[in-house]
Amino acid sequence: MSVIRHAQSRRSETSAGVMTTFASPTLGGATRAVWRVEATPATSGPLHDFDAEQVWTFLGGTATVELGGETFTVAPGDTVVMPPSTPRRVTAGADVGFTAVVTAPAGARAILPDGTVHGVPPWIA
Repeated sequence: MSVIRHAQSRRSETSAGVMTTFASPTLGGATRAVWRVEATPATSGPLHDFDAEQVWTFLGGTATVELGGETFTVAPGDTVVMPPSTPRRVTAGADVGFTAVVTAPAGARAILPDGTVHGVPPWIA
């Protein structure tokens, strides 16, 4: 059993927000990654895909989720199961952004729309 202390969590910043890793293969030896997303208002990640399922639970704020050709508005308490091989984009609400906790299998790889494997994001490694 591993106990990962708050001070050990890993922080990764992108133009759309901050990802804080709570557990991953390189942080506690976990077989699943768990991280928090704190998205900057009115920002979005690129349209992309993953080779593994992700589960997002929204804790605060609002977001619009594009998933497999459908669009959903989500709010605190909503959970979105994102299957693999399904294009997705999450856009933060204009006023407050959002906070979510996400989990995925360790080593899940991002894939760009042109099929380029972008690799394992640092918050999943």
